[in-house]
Amino acid sequence: AIAGVMREHGYAEVQAIGASAINQAVKAATIARGYLEQDGIDLVLVPSFTEVDIEGNERTAVRFAVFQRPVALVAPTNGQAV
Repeated sequence: AIAGVMREHGYAEVQAIGASAINQAVKAATIARGYLEQDGIDLVLVPSFTEVDIEGNERTAVRFAVFQRPVALVAPTNGQAV
């Protein structure tokens, strides 16, 4: 879903509550990065905290803003800085 939204809009947001959901969100972005690589698109994730209301209870969530990486920003290759 992240890859599709990035192709269509060039920007995406993902919110997650809890360690497991945050882990799955990061995995989803990693998989999307692989799909988008074929199109010459690389991703940057910018995490932040946000408050969300769930059934009248305020919860803290992690929000990932997903952007296309600017060409001037060099991405690491295989875990190694370039």
